[in-house]
Amino acid sequence: MTTISKKICLLGDFAVGKTSLVRRFVQDLFDDTYISTIGVKVSRKEVTISQNGGVVELAMMLWDLAGSEEFDRMQASYMRGASGAVLVCDSTRQETLDRLRTYANDLSKINPGARFVLAANKCDLVEQQELAPAQVEAAAAEIDAPWHFTSAKTGDAVEEMFHRLGRLIL
Repeated sequence: MTTISKKICLLGDFAVGKTSLVRRFVQDLFDDTYISTIGVKVSRKEVTISQNGGVVELAMMLWDLAGSEEFDRMQASYMRGASGAVLVCDSTRQETLDRLRTYANDLSKINPGARFVLAANKCDLVEQQELAPAQVEAAAAEIDAPWHFTSAKTGDAVEEMFHRLGRLIL
């Protein structure tokens, strides 16, 4: 069976949990020590995706980009060639959802066919939730993306979300 390799970017503001989602997906680990990503960190995970009655081996090249309110030329070069993105917001901070449309637009300008999934991360912090499912659903509908409430800490919906993106980009 041949393996198809696809580049996927993780996009979102500082401290929404992009690095933690990648670590949970790739290594099944969680560490709540916050270390800001500088530039980009690339990880790889192979997954088996069911498609058209068969299976495909997909090598996901996960580009974890530093969170930034400013779109710069470096970020543009990191996005080039991406088939899709996980747009990550922090479900305890409303403003992080509001900015996802900008990240989606920036990536779509560089890669017009890119597909998205939206991850409202930190759903384990129940008492601090600021985002209702209807708000997340509305934001996801604007960018034509499925959405998930995820928790890098507990692993809730992380595998499912990455596999869903894998099916979309194949």
